[in-house]
Amino acid sequence: MKRRNKNNEFVSLIAEAAACVRCPAMCDRAAVLSELNGNIDARVMFIGEAPGRKGADRTRVPFSGDQSGKNFDRFLASVGLARRDIFITSAALCNPRTATGANRRPTSKELRNCSDFLQRTIELVDPRVIVTLGGVALEALKSIESHQFTLRDDAAKSRDWNGRTLIPIYHPSPQVLITSRDERAQLRDYKVVARILKTVSAPGGA
Repeated sequence: MKRRNKNNEFVSLIAEAAACVRCPAMCDRAAVLSELNGNIDARVMFIGEAPGRKGADRTRVPFSGDQSGKNFDRFLASVGLARRDIFITSAALCNPRTATGANRRPTSKELRNCSDFLQRTIELVDPRVIVTLGGVALEALKSIESHQFTLRDDAAKSRDWNGRTLIPIYHPSPQVLITSRDERAQLRDYKVVARILKTVSAPGGA
């Protein structure tokens, strides 16, 4: 895809996401999709669950402004990656909240409603490697191309998915660091991502 066409297509996709009213509970939220998501020519795309109320819903930058974002930046830096090297988006582009205003997981229907945006974003950026951050993002990929991968069995492992290299890893939230995957383990996971990224980017790589 020529650069000019790619830029124009991304601008159109941003506009469509901004105008989307498919999810009644989130019609008053703004989709977090813009040039702030990163490099549209990135070799690696990270996919999170949804924008956080205190994070991306406020800053308009995925994984920023809250503790999950701070953890994510630290993990990226540990393997020499920066925001300019990656593209990051979410399975649900708007912030899902409870009636009291707390973050909640996006529903299955909300994820399906957003799957077209996710698919088109993947096709546009065309990354060699996709890294899902948590089980929701991994599950959301099934709406694009079916798979049987789980975090429990496939975390930090290289998998073939839809013609790309998929690496499921855990979400960098403080809760996950305490209950499911501690910092030392997550740092190891990012080393796996960096190693695979170098492999697929090398001449003759997968």
